[in-house]
Amino acid sequence: MPLYHQYVFLTVWVLCVCAVASSEGANVNLSVSVESPVLKPAAVEEDSSAPFLLLSAFPDDLEVSDYCSELLRIFGQRYVAYVNCLVPSARPVKVCQNCFGAYGSLVATYMNISSEQLGPGNESCRDSLLRSDRLMLVYLLFNNLKDLWTKSACDKCINDRFQSLTNDTLYFMSSLNQTLTCFDRYQQGNHTELCKNCKSAYKGLNELYSSMEKNDSMCIDIEDGMNMTRRLWSKNFKCSFPREETVPVIAVSGFMLFLPIIFYLSSFLHSEQKKRKLIHPKRAKSYASSLMNIQDKQS
Repeated sequence: MPLYHQYVFLTVWVLCVCAVASSEGANVNLSVSVESPVLKPAAVEEDSSAPFLLLSAFPDDLEVSDYCSELLRIFGQRYVAYVNCLVPSARPVKVCQNCFGAYGSLVATYMNISSEQLGPGNESCRDSLLRSDRLMLVYLLFNNLKDLWTKSACDKCINDRFQSLTNDTLYFMSSLNQTLTCFDRYQQGNHTELCKNCKSAYKGLNELYSSMEKNDSMCIDIEDGMNMTRRLWSKNFKCSFPREETVPVIAVSGFMLFLPIIFYLSSFLHSEQKKRKLIHPKRAKSYASSLMNIQDKQS
């Protein structure tokens, strides 16, 4: 190989070695620069199985007092008790008559939490339990169940302070039980006997429901109970009975249907009478005299 070519080959080889060395140095520097004490994971002992929990306490002025913690515990217990009552009472709907006691206890606890009155130690739990964070979990949980109680219209079936059912509700439930008992007695045999023997009980229940509907004194329990009873009567047992209020409706409808016929018939008869009306005597006399004058002139 000529000397010139050897010199060029050595020069290229030296440049390649320098390039590789510089690149490795850059990689080493890059890896060293990325490492940081802040990003390093904490060393964990191999036999350590403790979860990552906040074990240190906040200052005393930020902690919830024992009194408020106890109220929060009672609220949780009564919240769970009310929900456990709602789920089995979903079908058939009995959320008002079965769960009004549990809801009353929950309301009483929430009122103690949200009250401005000071408890033991002259402290109020309203700010610490309801307004101390953006989520306001206790407030949201209670209002969800309150909305359910309102949509069910349970206040219309329960006395004040959640003591008992109203008298109207008790009377309706008694009538409903009598009707269902009659259904159970005759449903095994011919449904014709059921329709005949349970007609009066079912009719009375319908009338009672209509009156409560007009007075706006029924809750979801009454509404659902009546709907299920009507479904049994008409769909399952194929029973029916004419309602008394349909008789005047049919009479009025028939009268309104024939009213245009009566009107046009009377108009036709009145027009025919006008056509048959005789000419007045005075006009007849003047007409006869005018005819005689015409004849005289022609003669």
